[in-house]
Amino acid sequence: MTLRISRDEDDGQRIFRFADPSCDLAGVIVVDSLALGPATGGCRFWPYDDAAAMLCDARRLARGMSYKNAMAGLPLGGGKSVIRRPEGSFDRAALFAAFGRVLDEIGGDYLAAEDVGTTPADMEAVRAQTPFVFGLPADGALAGGDPSPWTALGVFLSIGHICARRGISLSDSRIAVQGLGNVGADLCRRLHEAGARLVVADLHAHATDRLRADIPVDVVAPEAIHAADVDLFAPCALGGGLNRTTIPEIKARLIAGAANNQLGTGADAALLHARGILYVPDFVANAGGIINVAAEYLGHDRHHVVDAVHRIPDRLADVLDRAEAADISPAHVADAMARDLIARAAGAMAGNEGKRPL
Repeated sequence: MTLRISRDEDDGQRIFRFADPSCDLAGVIVVDSLALGPATGGCRFWPYDDAAAMLCDARRLARGMSYKNAMAGLPLGGGKSVIRRPEGSFDRAALFAAFGRVLDEIGGDYLAAEDVGTTPADMEAVRAQTPFVFGLPADGALAGGDPSPWTALGVFLSIGHICARRGISLSDSRIAVQGLGNVGADLCRRLHEAGARLVVADLHAHATDRLRADIPVDVVAPEAIHAADVDLFAPCALGGGLNRTTIPEIKARLIAGAANNQLGTGADAALLHARGILYVPDFVANAGGIINVAAEYLGHDRHHVVDAVHRIPDRLADVLDRAEAADISPAHVADAMARDLIARAAGAMAGNEGKRPL
């Protein structure tokens, strides 16, 4: 047995580093909050440069999951796992089986699901080792399976809401989508069906070629997509793309996308607001996937997921109304609302612990 797990804590986050050299497994799990329930968040599989990059990504993503789950009204805390994708050939099934043993060793404080780079088949390999994983193929009418279509639906509904808020019809809109993975490509198809004209970019030519074979799109270079002359910019790739370098070049007046941690820093929300760009906080718009995972965990059916995802624009409207009234960025409002929900849950949990019978 070559599996190694180390435990640490920093700034209230529990950090688990793990490795199994026999199958090239190396990664990090971060548990950010248990106030609302077990920490839940996807497993990201990515060619990280080093251990520091893995840890930084896991910590930011875990905090974002705490906020996302709180704002979606889910009985889940925030957590995230990241795994370094090995270079060259490797035994994928063995790697994810070993990750399953990591989850089982940690116990039920963290529940994994799919994220960038992982699939339902990977989650099945994990489930063979532990019950603490979701995003498995759906069983009959029950929720389950790939969460990415639900993420795309939530973002699509959010885009429809903010366009209507600004008097823009989707059928007369021009939208730039950055990143054409499962979520980004699905979002493009939904937007096309609604009549939007699309400008797209992806680091991989095969992704743009595949989409262009299905629907009409204008393809631009990945480094230029944020500056496209469009009504709305939808970041659906990795995080940090909205920053002090890109924000001055953005021509869109609306931003809503599926990527997590879209802002480079918290200060970038104020930069967008100062430019009059309406930014939809990512963890409000992209909650559809985790809503599906939560329904799978709780044993709900797909009708429950449909209803819950269609309530995302209502939560978004509340955030935007508060931001408009205070003349501040919606990102600052959503962060504060999520922190308040988590703090109240933590306070209630502490109070209940103090009332345990002797």
